[in-house]
Amino acid sequence: MRDTAAGPRLLLRRLRELMAEALEPQARLDRIVHHIAQNMVAEVCSLYVLRADGVLELYATEGLNPGSVHLAQLRLGQGLVGTIAASARPLNLSDAQKHPAFAYLPETGEEIYNSFLGVPVLRAGRTLGVLVVQNRTMRQYREDEVEALETTAMVIAEMIATGDLSRLTRPGLELDLSRPVTIKGMSFNEGVGLGHVVLHEPRIVVTNLFNEDSDEELQRLETALGSLRLSIDDMLSRREVAFEGEHREVLEAYRMFANDRGWVRRLEEAVRNGLTAEAAVEKVQSDMRARMMHMTDPYLRERMSDFDDLANRLLRMLMGHGPEALAGQLPRDAIIVARSMGAAELLDYPREKLRGLVLEEGAVTSHVVIVARAMGIPVTGQMKGAVSMSENGDAIIVDGEDGVVHLRPQSDVEAAYAEKVRFRARRQELYRELRDKPSVTRDGVHIDLMMNAGLAVDLPQLAESGAAGIGLFRTELQFMVASTFPRAEAQEKLYRDVLDAARDKPVTFRTIDIGGDKVLPYFKGVGQEENPALGWRAVRLTLDRPGLLRTQMRALLKAAGGRELRVMLPMVTELSEIRQAREIIDKEVRHLSRFAHHLPTSLKLGAMIEVPSLMWQLEEVMGAVDFVSVGSNDLFQFVTATDRGNTQLAGRFDPISVPFLRLLRQIARTGEKTGTSVTLCGELAGRPISALALLGIGYRAISMSAAAIGPVKAMLTELTLGELTALMDETLDAPTSDRDVRAMLHEFASAHDIPL
Repeated sequence: MRDTAAGPRLLLRRLRELMAEALEPQARLDRIVHHIAQNMVAEVCSLYVLRADGVLELYATEGLNPGSVHLAQLRLGQGLVGTIAASARPLNLSDAQKHPAFAYLPETGEEIYNSFLGVPVLRAGRTLGVLVVQNRTMRQYREDEVEALETTAMVIAEMIATGDLSRLTRPGLELDLSRPVTIKGMSFNEGVGLGHVVLHEPRIVVTNLFNEDSDEELQRLETALGSLRLSIDDMLSRREVAFEGEHREVLEAYRMFANDRGWVRRLEEAVRNGLTAEAAVEKVQSDMRARMMHMTDPYLRERMSDFDDLANRLLRMLMGHGPEALAGQLPRDAIIVARSMGAAELLDYPREKLRGLVLEEGAVTSHVVIVARAMGIPVTGQMKGAVSMSENGDAIIVDGEDGVVHLRPQSDVEAAYAEKVRFRARRQELYRELRDKPSVTRDGVHIDLMMNAGLAVDLPQLAESGAAGIGLFRTELQFMVASTFPRAEAQEKLYRDVLDAARDKPVTFRTIDIGGDKVLPYFKGVGQEENPALGWRAVRLTLDRPGLLRTQMRALLKAAGGRELRVMLPMVTELSEIRQAREIIDKEVRHLSRFAHHLPTSLKLGAMIEVPSLMWQLEEVMGAVDFVSVGSNDLFQFVTATDRGNTQLAGRFDPISVPFLRLLRQIARTGEKTGTSVTLCGELAGRPISALALLGIGYRAISMSAAAIGPVKAMLTELTLGELTALMDETLDAPTSDRDVRAMLHEFASAHDIPL
């Protein structure tokens, strides 16, 4: 009985020898197709490589007219080869000429061949070319022959990816891997960044492709699979994982993949054919990804990311990869490209090297975007395909104004954006000239422009931006970037540094807002929740774990000795929460007084209005606190019932709409009526167009990222507020609520020469 695995093993052994030889790229390719044809008893073996212009060019052949190399061409979707490239699926035909996609290329002399086997050359699910074998006799190629050709294609994919074949490309032409790509998505933070790609979760590059001992590799694979299954079972058995719901379903899907016999069988088969365990995972993952990418069922396509993650976990186990040190390996102009990421993960990167952030998913109000905005880097989101199209080190431009990414840009595009960066620098110089000028409208109304902060690195921006103070200091960021709970002394030091940097300017500290999507890995009390934004978080959590709030308040009270202390409670839902929090704070004040600690000269307690239930108790809330702040990000998501992290809903509803502006106006008017200070801190405050709307409905204090203060101040100093207020009142009091407020504000600004 014939050993069907012997052929592929022999072929891979010969390919390994060829890869080690010092050969020119064309000679290496010619030898490769010769050995494939010989091993598979094929009369023809041909390699087509995809160029940047969407053309598949014949790069090497055994059996066809050698004069057609680098001349024979097919477009994507044209002929059998073009069909394979477009679909990323193999074709195995006993009579190729009867296939409807067959295209005759007279220069190759292939009309005499009947049987045809073609496989895509894949890398990370992306098609780089097509590898073909042909015979005169009509026959169906066996499964082991298909497997052997796919394995060989994987080796060729690495040759293409490493740039070995670029020297064979004719002048003026480029391979697809290096072609310029423009991706249109959404703007999450303004600005322009030019730099080089850093993949947040870089693909593991498998360099050791060929095995020396199949049995040893199968044992390595089995051991890694066992460890993978145990780790998933462990995640599922943890108490913090909900017993039902979406989170558990994802983990159950992982477990299903990890135990899928079909997947494991394909891995084992690739190893028996001569690949190492990690190369087998890479090959099967790439094949699976290419197939799933072309499925029309959205649910199955969503599962692709689960499969990718599982395969990457297995690769890391096989290759012993742990977390990589970021600072040393980053280019000086790093632009992070990620499917999604948490705020703490972004803070792992050194700020001085970051030039931008590109997200395939996410929403404008997700916390990673808020942190990126505080860091002053441009961000684009909803950039579909950005990760798979990028390679570490690729040149990239992030246009945070238009929500566009240019990957491997052409020189004229790069030059145009370099000029745009210079223009923005000149505009920033203009904003700096406004820094020390009062924030007063043309008709004499003073507006407090405050900045949001959360880390020590934000503090220099207080003076640089000309902010009137810190309207929101997110104390939880210190907890999110730490590996354990920050000790009371560390908290106290940070709060004292903040107050020292602010000098006589006011600072509002928001008490720790963890839970929801801000999970601390070292805090075991928070488990998976079905609706984390609506769950055990913020003041709800700190009232249930009063030790957290007591420790933080003690640190704040000590740090503010001899100064005013402003503290704000997040996610307040009812008055009783304010009373409970005040009791804890008063207890800490009494404790420190007993031990003669230097206390603040005054203590002001505020509440964030971000839960809609407060709208029906506004006067009572304002009577129970010294000030309120509107958290427009959460308030908007709760009012419109839209998860701010849901990519399908990002941008669906406009916060500058009549219903939401009516609600915000009601808060401002109630503050005026009760004599309570009202500040709005959120996404709305940081863009001139939405800040214009807020000023028009009565807000006189708004807090934003430091980078946004200049553009907003430039807008308001050209504004006659009385005219805008009359227009906004007329619009919001009208019986219809479907007026396009955004368009109206743009017309108003244009008519009055107000810069937006």
